[in-house]
Amino acid sequence: MKTNYRNVFLLVVLMTFSNFEMQTNKIVKYLPLGDSYTICTGANEDESWPKILTEHLNKANFKTTLLANPARNGYTTGQLIDRELPIFKTLKPDFVTLLIGVNDWVQEVPIQKFEANLKYILNEIEKVITNKKIILITIPDFGVTPTGKMYGGGRNIEKGISEFNDLIKKEAKQRGLPLVDLFELSQKMGQDATLVAKDGLHPSAKEYAIWETLILPKAIKALE
Repeated sequence: MKTNYRNVFLLVVLMTFSNFEMQTNKIVKYLPLGDSYTICTGANEDESWPKILTEHLNKANFKTTLLANPARNGYTTGQLIDRELPIFKTLKPDFVTLLIGVNDWVQEVPIQKFEANLKYILNEIEKVITNKKIILITIPDFGVTPTGKMYGGGRNIEKGISEFNDLIKKEAKQRGLPLVDLFELSQKMGQDATLVAKDGLHPSAKEYAIWETLILPKAIKALE
């Protein structure tokens, strides 16, 4: 029997196009995990960087839905494990941002415990998201804000947060995960009052929007 190469070629083209169409029509399920810096205390919901990020990803032709924002003001890594990971496991997103740790430092959680919790969180996420679409984000320097020093307990805030951030960077490097470093950028809150919310501690909507400009390119690269 003679092979009809023209029909075979057309079939391959059709299958390739169908697979491409399925990829382009796939909706990215996004879930941000974290604390006040992710729920964006000091700004309204529409001004939160996860919401802005979702809008910008859609404009960049990545069909993205923000499943929820389970982050809460004051959450530590322990509370993320207890309260956010169950939501993560139920919703099963395929793209995650993780910004956590400031409250561990404020509440004097030992750095070894923070590291263990961070590893546990990432291990659990990687059981669901196998293609490493996880963006790690460093902890901002709240010590530069007008009321920030009130939460330092007399400790060196810049040094302490930097030590926690070193662990976040180490995990990103070891796991090959994208990293967004907000620390140095966040220190500009100490020089510009418009970057600080009315509570004198959290970032303003303007600052959150600036953060998003750093996160967006990493998200686009991860989703490509």
